[in-house]
Amino acid sequence: MTLEQRLNQLKEDLNRYAYHYYVLDESLISDAEYDQLYQELLAIEKDHPEWVTMDSPSQRVGDQLLDGFQKVEHATPLYSLTNAFNREDLASFIQRVENQTTDSVTYLCECKIDGLAVALTYENGQFVRGASRGDGQVGEDITQNLRTISAIPLKLRKAVSGEFRGEAYLPKERFLALNKEREEAGKIPLANPRNAAAGALRQLDPKVARHRQLSVFMYGVADPESLAIQTQAGLFETLEELGLRNNHLRRECHNLDQVWSYIQEIGQKRHDLPYEIDGVVVKVNQMATQSKLGYTVKAPRWAIAYKFPAEVAQTTILAVEWTVGRTGVVTPTAVMEPVQLAGTTVQRASLHNIDLIQALDIRLKDQVLIHKAGDIIPEISKVLLDQRPSDSKPLEIPNHCPDCQSSLERPDGEVALRCMNPNCPAQVLALATHFVSRQAMNIEGLGEKVVAVLLEKGLIHNVADLYYLDEADFLTLDKVKEKSAQNYTRAIQASKSNSLERLIFALGIRHVGAKVAQVLARSFKTMEAFMAASLEELTSIEGVGPMIASSIHHYFGQEDSQKLLASLKQAGVNMTYLDQSAEFAQVDKEFWQGKRIVLTGSLSYYSRKEAKDLIEHLGGQVTSSVSKQTDCVIYGDSPGSKYDKALQLGVDTMDEAHFIAKLAESGVNYEEESQ
Repeated sequence: MTLEQRLNQLKEDLNRYAYHYYVLDESLISDAEYDQLYQELLAIEKDHPEWVTMDSPSQRVGDQLLDGFQKVEHATPLYSLTNAFNREDLASFIQRVENQTTDSVTYLCECKIDGLAVALTYENGQFVRGASRGDGQVGEDITQNLRTISAIPLKLRKAVSGEFRGEAYLPKERFLALNKEREEAGKIPLANPRNAAAGALRQLDPKVARHRQLSVFMYGVADPESLAIQTQAGLFETLEELGLRNNHLRRECHNLDQVWSYIQEIGQKRHDLPYEIDGVVVKVNQMATQSKLGYTVKAPRWAIAYKFPAEVAQTTILAVEWTVGRTGVVTPTAVMEPVQLAGTTVQRASLHNIDLIQALDIRLKDQVLIHKAGDIIPEISKVLLDQRPSDSKPLEIPNHCPDCQSSLERPDGEVALRCMNPNCPAQVLALATHFVSRQAMNIEGLGEKVVAVLLEKGLIHNVADLYYLDEADFLTLDKVKEKSAQNYTRAIQASKSNSLERLIFALGIRHVGAKVAQVLARSFKTMEAFMAASLEELTSIEGVGPMIASSIHHYFGQEDSQKLLASLKQAGVNMTYLDQSAEFAQVDKEFWQGKRIVLTGSLSYYSRKEAKDLIEHLGGQVTSSVSKQTDCVIYGDSPGSKYDKALQLGVDTMDEAHFIAKLAESGVNYEEESQ
């Protein structure tokens, strides 16, 4: 095989792996194996830039700043949809359709993804342009931003041409992670997933879109006839054949009752979905009938969007609490009269920062309206000023840390108040709690309560002190018996063998999340090399920008940080990068090897990602949909339609307790967290 043939093989393989990972939710190879192949591709392209093509995975990087957005005329208009707000509106729509045609009609119901409409143009299977909806006739060329979305294939699985329509969105889990990052950095949180997605795609710096990690669902094509598509359901099948990601929560319905039943079912599930939806789109299924019904000036006559009613609740602000995080950011939280909202009882809402408090003019005893941003985070949307008590006074903003009483500062460019005392007890506790957490050093049993008692009793003063504790120290704690003391010390000792990326993340360096920590550990291999890295070396790493590099440099420049690392090293904590597969070398993988597994419902011990990673390390494959080829469905609370389909198909099912027991049989241990 020539070098150019090897490059083409790498492109084909890497694009296939990306399609399975981002579209089908399946991992064909490990992250480490993927990275190795990707680095090989980059090396060949560096030596032979003339061989670089637009479908290469390297072209997703988005390193170049854009000068501006060019206008793009769509192949056919991207119409908006008429809205329906109740069953009667839907009944009128269906009646109008059936009055205007003698065709036998069915309806395809789809989730209405709350994101940003996009149009992707492919020529002979190659992605050549991506555009926003704009006014429906003309949009903006946002190709470089869309290239950063891994769920968008740079090359289709067939050499077809056409303009495909869909919705770019920000997953809820990523929305939460981004806001956590922003709050720790003293930045204004993102308002909701939709605005975050739209804002990323309209940035002139594609790195913003890349960092936000958007995804996409495709649902349409400008010219169905060119692909011989006869039904809306057939369109989705074609999209799948081409490798375009689409949403599987759809259903063909024959009448109003079936349509309404689907809407009610989706309405109950919407808060559990990993993405935000704001309604259901109902379309005439038959393309020929769609063509006959045609369009009004603004909207198709063959489709309608049912909008879920806005979920808003009114309550009273009882108090505002100020808490200190591990980076010193002081965050205000409103404590309210408990109220039901979007299926849960809500009595606390983050106020984020003093700018928001002052913009809304929030005061004690105010009547406020609250909603859930992205169906997740309770937020105050409005103060009902006409119901404000006559003796109301503006909220008092603290000048001193609520925990250590140090003066609070507001650094230039930040919206957050910050306690600058690195020895602030609240910061020490928050950092220690982060250090022992599952994504960090994963010291089982050592939750926040135990860590708080260890600090209170003076048994530890920083995280390194954990590694110098013995059973006798734990036995001095209330209600801790010999067995628990043994478990604590065993878990601490076990964490010494973690790979370097866990330690880097556990240190709590500002802006360094779990993913960046993985990249850094893989790049430098040892803590010593990482600590010695220059700003230039750090920023040369893909995914590490100037802000992250500066934060790392500042952290390692502190004498306290250097002493902490020296103490951790002396205690025997591993300081090198380990191939993740090594952690599972002694585990019995026989039960899991080659099994196709689907996860559904809310797992209480493992996060969905943790469970997926475990299964894949054990040799299994985690897929997103249930079929006859599925070997097992592992389910938690509220498992939904995937569980039902497994029962219909006779696929084996396993609840979380059984899953944990099976892991234990394989040598992956589980212990209940100590309360």
